[in-house]
Amino acid sequence: MSVYIIARFKIHDRSEYDTYSAGFAEVFKKFDGKMLSVDEDPMVLAGDWNDTRSVIIEFPSKESALAWMTSDEYQAIAKHRNAGSTANSILVKGLEA
Repeated sequence: MSVYIIARFKIHDRSEYDTYSAGFAEVFKKFDGKMLSVDEDPMVLAGDWNDTRSVIIEFPSKESALAWMTSDEYQAIAKHRNAGSTANSILVKGLEA
């Protein structure tokens, strides 16, 4: 069953975050994920939205998503994401066909 990571970031150090972004694609392509959305100007439909960037990623399974997130390669670049932003993320299950 597909799973989705939905993440919101408040970027406070663009240079650090850009270092993370520069290494992201190289690491991400090694896993079975698919980028569905990266948006720094979403349309707010309800509530308050104070974050700088939103991201939606699809993976074929929870295991593949967690393998990516916990990989040494991702952790090596994630330190720049953590230094440059505050993140909130969730992993949600897709609907069964």
